[in-house]
Parts: sequence; C-alpha cells; structure tokens
Amino acid sequence: MLRKVLVVLALVALIIGVVIIDRQGMPESAGNITQAQREGVLYDQLTQRKAAQTLGVAAPKQILFGDVHAHTTFSMDAFAWSIPLLGGSGLHPPADACDYARFVANLDFWALTDHAESLTPRHWQMITDTVRACNAAAGDPTNPDMVTFVGWEWTQMGNTAETHYGHRNVFLLHDDPARTPVRPIASDSVAFRAMRNDPLNPFEKYVGPYLADFSSRQRQFDQQHKQAELRSVPICEAGVPVRELPADCIELAATPAELFDKLRDWGYPAMAVPHGTTWGFYTPPGADWDKQVVPEQADAQHQRLIEVFSGHGNAEPYRSWRAMRRDADGAPVCPPPTPDYLPGCHRAGELIRARCADPDSADCDQRVREAQQAYLAAGRAGHLVVPGAEVADWLDAGQCRDCYLPPLNHRPGGAVQYILAKRNFEATDDDGAPFGLRFGFIGSSDNHNARPGNGFKERDRSAIADVYGAQSGFAQRFFADAAKRDGDAARAEPFELGASPYNFLQVNESERQASFFYTGGLMAVHSQGRDRRAIWDAIERREVYATSGERMLLWFDLLDAGARVPMGSIVESAQSPTFEVRALGAFEQRDGCPQSAIDALGADRLQQLSGGECYHPSDQRKAVERIEVVRIRPQIAADEAIDTLIEDPWKVLPCPAGGSGCTVQFTDPDFAAEGRETIYYVRALQAPTATINAGGLRCRYGPDGACEAVDPCYGDTRTPAEDDCTAPARERAWSSPIYLQPSR
Repeated sequence: MLRKVLVVLALVALIIGVVIIDRQGMPESAGNITQAQREGVLYDQLTQRKAAQTLGVAAPKQILFGDVHAHTTFSMDAFAWSIPLLGGSGLHPPADACDYARFVANLDFWALTDHAESLTPRHWQMITDTVRACNAAAGDPTNPDMVTFVGWEWTQMGNTAETHYGHRNVFLLHDDPARTPVRPIASDSVAFRAMRNDPLNPFEKYVGPYLADFSSRQRQFDQQHKQAELRSVPICEAGVPVRELPADCIELAATPAELFDKLRDWGYPAMAVPHGTTWGFYTPPGADWDKQVVPEQADAQHQRLIEVFSGHGNAEPYRSWRAMRRDADGAPVCPPPTPDYLPGCHRAGELIRARCADPDSADCDQRVREAQQAYLAAGRAGHLVVPGAEVADWLDAGQCRDCYLPPLNHRPGGAVQYILAKRNFEATDDDGAPFGLRFGFIGSSDNHNARPGNGFKERDRSAIADVYGAQSGFAQRFFADAAKRDGDAARAEPFELGASPYNFLQVNESERQASFFYTGGLMAVHSQGRDRRAIWDAIERREVYATSGERMLLWFDLLDAGARVPMGSIVESAQSPTFEVRALGAFEQRDGCPQSAIDALGADRLQQLSGGECYHPSDQRKAVERIEVVRIRPQIAADEAIDTLIEDPWKVLPCPAGGSGCTVQFTDPDFAAEGRETIYYVRALQAPTATINAGGLRCRYGPDGACEAVDPCYGDTRTPAEDDCTAPARERAWSSPIYLQPSR
C-alpha cells in the first residue's frame, strides 16, 4: 500500500515538474531588420512629378505617404489577437513592422506606436533601438528611402461619458537617445488596468492552455508571462518632474491636459494625434468632445492633427442622432428610433418585449423601460443586459447606415465635423474669439499585426485587417461567451461594467466588431524633401491630407491675389474666396510583389510578413469620379445647432472620365457678406471598387428602410476564411481644411 502511495505521489510530482518546466513563458524579442536597400524611390519621385505637371502644378512639393499609427505584438491586445486560438498568425515584433513598411507597403515614413500601457522598460528600449536601426538601414538621413518616427499610443478610456477622453498617438521628431524620453507616457484609465489585469483562476492559468489548444500552449504561456512582466513594473510617483523619475517605472497621465504637461516637461518636439473619436467599441454612449474644446485639454503645439480614417473606421461625419440623451435633470434617456438610426437601448427593449407573455401590457412596458435603462447604465457592455441575445438579434442597432466605412456604434459627438464646428464661449482663442479647435486631417492604419500602410489591396480579410475570433468551441466560450447571460428571460439583467470580473474583449462587442475592421488609411504630406525635418515641417504647417488607403494625389489651394495658399492654412480675408482642387487617382495594383521586394526579403520572408502581397503599382491610374466640398461654419452662439452649421456636401463637382486627373475651382460668395469664420475641405472620390467589410453587418432592408435581418462578417469560423466580405465602396482622400476668418 505504501509503495502504491509513493508511486502515485512520484507520478504527481513528475507531472507537476513537467508542467512547471513546460509552461515557462518566453519574453518577446524585437526581431531583426533587413539591411538591404530599397529600390525605386527615385522612379516614384519622377513619376509623381510628371503626374503633377499634367495637372499644372508648378514646382510641386513631393507628396510622401506614411502611417503614423501602427502596432506590433508588443501591444497587449495585438499579442492576444496573434494567438492561434483567436485566429492569429503568431508574433509580429517591431522589426517586422520596419520591413513591412519599407519593402511591402513601400512607405515614405511611418511611426511605431504600440500601446504605452503594454510597455515595460525592456520593451521601450527594444522599440527605440529598432527605430534607430530602421532609420540606419534607410540610408542617407538627408535623403532616406524611409523615415521612421518613434512613438507610442496613449490609450485613455473611461467607462462613462464624463471620464472618457479617448486615444492619442504620440510620435517624436527625433530618435536619438539625447532627445527621446526614457519612458513612454501611459494613460491612467480603464485600458491601463485592463492590460495589467489577471482574471484567470489557477485552473484556467495552469491547465486551461492544455485544454484550449495544446499545440499552441506555449503562446498562451507567453501571454501570461507578458502580463506578469508588465505587472512587475511599478507605477511612477505622481507629481514628480519627468526627468527626476527613475527609468524603470510606468509613467501615467489621466487626461490630455496631463499628457500635454508631461510632453512640455520633456521639451522634445512631439505630436499627439487624437484618433478613434467616434469608435463605439470603447467609447461610452453619450460621450462627446465638449469637455475637450477647452484650452487646458487642447495644446495646439502638440495637437495639430486628427485622424479622420483608420482601419477601425471613419471618424469624419456628423449625425444628429445619439445613442443616449439626457433629460432636464441630467438623467440618461433612451431616444426613439429614426428612419436612419436604431439606438441600441431601444433594440434592447424590443428584445425584451418580444419575450413578454403580453407585449402590450403595462408590466411589459415597464420591463422594456428597465431594459433600456440597463443598457445605458452598462455603457459599452449594453449588449450583455439581454440574456441569451445573439449578435444577429441586435440587427444594425447603433450603426450609421449612410456613412462611408463607419466604425462600430458611431458616436457623432466625437465626429471630426462636430469638433470643428463646436466653440467654447467660456474661453477664448489668442485673438479673443470663442475657443475652438483647428486640425489637419490624416489617415492611418491602426493595424495590430506590424503592417503599417496595409491598405494597398482589398484582399485576405482575415490577415490584412484586425479581424480575430474564436477558432474552437472552448475559445468561443472563454473569449466571446464568458460574460453573456444564458436563457431567454423576459427581464433584463443589469451589468456593472466597473465591477466586472471579465476582460476587455469579453465585455465589448467583439463579435460585432469583426464586421467593422477595414484595411487602413494613409497620411500624405506635401514636403520640401524626404528627410524627417522636411516631413515634420509639413506636419506643423498642417499641409497634410488623409486617404482611405489609396495613394491618390491631392492639392487643395485658396487662390489669393495670385498666390496659392495650401490646405491646412488659417487665413484672414475680407473677400469671397476662390479655391482650386487638383486630384489624380491611385495606381491600379498588380498581383504579388515587385521583384525588388522579393530580392530584398526573399519569398519566405514575404509570405510571413504579408502573404506574398505588396504595394505593386501598374502604370494605369484609377479614375477620380468627383470632388465633394464640405463647408462648416463654426458656432458664433452657444445655442446654434451643430447640424445646421455643417454642409456635407456643400458642392459636388464632377470630374472627367478616363482617369487623366481632375482640376476644378469653386467660390463662396456668401463668405464676405456673413462675416464669420468658415472652414472648407474637399474629398476626392474614386469610382466604386470591392472593399473589405464595406457591407458592414450585411443588412437585409425592408420596404420601410429598416434592417430586418443581418449576416455579420464574423472573425471566427462562422465566416469562412476565404470570404473577404467585400462590397462596393468609393475609396477617397480628404484634404486638410482651409480655415478662412474675416479680417478684423
């Protein structure tokens, strides 16, 4: 008997020992950058100059394309999505992003902006080293084949509209150690706590990886190691000047004002770019930008740009509907549906009504109201208050039906158009006018697979976009279903987001989000040269524009007494203005990669980075179909309704067929008579082409225009990997505005 006990104990000890040895997490490395030179840069410059001359552009600046919002698997969410359990393709460290930007996307510049909340001192050292190595590989710094900026994402999130400010991408002019902060600045918010959170019980932590996906258990152990490493780094002491803090702590800023204070404290040239301002995946219902149209939350030195479009959706358009209203006492109210919008809270009530024994009874009406209030109280987790509700049950609730490539649950209070029209009458600009914000427009990818500038081809949705989802029943139960309530009870169950034991992906609408991931946008600059200072100068001038991923050429100028004033300018004038727009479509793409990329990286490396697809232009350009002009007249009184001040489109100007380019002029005879600031910008639209996820939830609409059923594009096995979920959409470019002010 004793011998049997000893044998059993020995076996148990052996199993425990094997598990302990087997489950050792491996720390991430930065990878190795390819040192080959990139070919074709001079040819690209000559081709662009020739194209500009065909449109009558005299002595044109270079138009350079870049992506200043790109993540690697150093970011915690990107690491989770890279696990095979969620359909990921493995680690993609910073070196992958450098090689992808140079040889696959063929970018002129980019910025590495991993989530600061995910980064330890070890990660930050690897990031800065990689950026310097990437710049060194690009050749002569006065004329490099690509410029790489070092940066991070400040990922602020609040569970309520009052505490939510949103995200900023921070990137720096310089990359040398003497002019680089010794640590990034993270947000003191929900995102920071979520990335450090360890919600796993001992069984899930030690046994779960063996049951979930035995073959990829090492990646799951690596994720646990990554979180443990992050939790081991202490938080920096608050209130201490940045240069007096130790290097081995995590520095936090709770608001944009605190972030700007710390950037000023460092004293290095830096840009902080708001993004995802309408993205309802993390933005609470009822959130708007009103509390940020104040001097202390808006630093014009650092915050000169705003991201209009990314792979997570379009932040441009304003709509007058809302996901939530407030009554006279400030209490949340569920708004009724309109012909163009179905509030999620209303849909929650209707799902409960359908379960009542008597849908027309007073008792059922009360349950409907309870469901609506529970939905609003749960914030971004409102979909969890209806037990047993599936993705398709929500129809297209919360979605912008007439927006170009909208984000999930579009929040109009953060729309770029709203932000530009809004004025604060309790504060003033330098000229004494009511305080307002003025931005240049950029696009970015927000890609989480080390693929900056990934919007050159609309194919391979499951790899090129940030689509992820459970690849097994176990993963579905753990990642997608864990926070859901079972059953079909005829009463909503409240969900308290702040007290939830579940992680960020479990409480958000991750399954619906998969229908709203796109290939990314691009930022273009009108630059005097290819070096980093020339690019930075263009950024400071706001002489930049955004595209949805296509490399369209765009000029937008105010014609002022024989001179041309470019996009991004702030101009005083007493005359009615005349503007000129010149646009040329992007090149049609060939399949595969150019031979120069194959020679530099090799076929195996290209397959690992991009599935063997690269930016590979032909000589044929796509046609620009039309130019749309948007006019915004910012508030001159606090009670002016925002929707009356935004004219979109104000003018539509057709372009000639054939793809030979488009040059149009327009005037505004109203400006001089009205005597108020007016903002003008243009969109250049190409003819429709097949675009990933352009159909969103793929609604089937009834005769009254309402969505009757949906066919979501899931990120999991419910949507076949070969289904790219494409639908026609017009790729576009957005100019930065010209801000025209009446002469004082």
